[in-house]
Amino acid sequence: MPNNWKTYKLSDFIDINPLVKLKANQSYSFVEMKDLDPNLKTVKPSDFKTLKGGAKFQNNDTLFARITPCLENGKICQVRDLKNNVGFGSTEFLVFRGKENISDSDFVYYLSREPFVRQFAEANMIGTSGRQRVAKEAFQNIELELPPLQEQKSIADILSTIDDKIENNLAINKTLEEMAMALYKYWFVDFGPFKDGEFVESELGRIPKGWEVKSLGSIVSVLGGYAFKSAWFQETGVKVIKIKNINNNIVDINNCTCISEEISKSINPKFRIAKGDFLIAMTGAEVGKVGAVPDYGQELWLNQRVGKLVDKDLKNASILIGKLLQTSDFYNVMQGLAYGSAQPNISTSDIESIKIALPIDKSILNDIIEEFVSSHEIIIQNLTENQTLTQLRDTLLPKLISGEVRLKEFRE
Repeated sequence: MPNNWKTYKLSDFIDINPLVKLKANQSYSFVEMKDLDPNLKTVKPSDFKTLKGGAKFQNNDTLFARITPCLENGKICQVRDLKNNVGFGSTEFLVFRGKENISDSDFVYYLSREPFVRQFAEANMIGTSGRQRVAKEAFQNIELELPPLQEQKSIADILSTIDDKIENNLAINKTLEEMAMALYKYWFVDFGPFKDGEFVESELGRIPKGWEVKSLGSIVSVLGGYAFKSAWFQETGVKVIKIKNINNNIVDINNCTCISEEISKSINPKFRIAKGDFLIAMTGAEVGKVGAVPDYGQELWLNQRVGKLVDKDLKNASILIGKLLQTSDFYNVMQGLAYGSAQPNISTSDIESIKIALPIDKSILNDIIEEFVSSHEIIIQNLTENQTLTQLRDTLLPKLISGEVRLKEFRE
């Protein structure tokens, strides 16, 4: 143990479920379990509700999901932007806060994400299958060697700098996505550059003269994924992208199913996934959700019931169509085309059959595509940088918190 570090029971180091005084039947900022993103440090309230029970907290407290599968999925965030500094949320949150003169609340957040602490919590879950949860009392049984307050703050500052950059990149991407949505409306809803020109009737309503109604399949194709045998799947190896990996307009590789490198060599390379590809969920409650693929620098494969947009004659047409399919208008169209009540499905041909008005002049269409491509490339670049930053943070976190890497060594 490093000099001046001490051994603590976690329950003596962290204030767990600290007292927060809220008045019954009054309204406060509200945080739901679904608001927590395992890839982000902070969470903000999604609603303002009347207090009727639940976990109570204040700004900078850590919300720790205590129930399966949310705990295993890493739903642990530090809460911000609560009105009047207080709020409440799911009953399935444990609330962690630093203790005065003992622990720093930012450090407490990173400590709660430390792999040993998370694994301990998962190992001490109790209850019936499918509804297991960790109790507050379990943290009385874990002891850790931890640094003094000033060193805690320094460690938290280092890790927070990385998280701030990750969240800043995501904020930039959110702005770019909003700009893409505005661009979609400008070109394909308002027909901005042509609004003062002549319009003609079409099956989609009035469109500019010189435009025509075509199917998406006229400029892109949708490739369905490969039907991998379940016996091929394993915990490590070459990653296979499934529907669960499409989240918030992004394709992530957390909790991926894998196949061996030997098996991957026998699969048609058309099922490989590349940086910048757009993938579509083709079954399930969220059928039609679309995600873009960052540059993970590794081999990825397309699983069945996931579609991939592929260019036809026009370069980068898949980027234009991918951006359009991410709008609520086209998502609703895909949801409407899905068949099957218990398990909604949509086919590749259904997606390709969706109608859209496009300019006949290919030079105009190419200009439109280029406007979407420029923002898409920045988004992918930011997502790719975030992968590097996330790996750096997740590597540093346990080393700094355990004392394996000291601050002086890190700075050198």
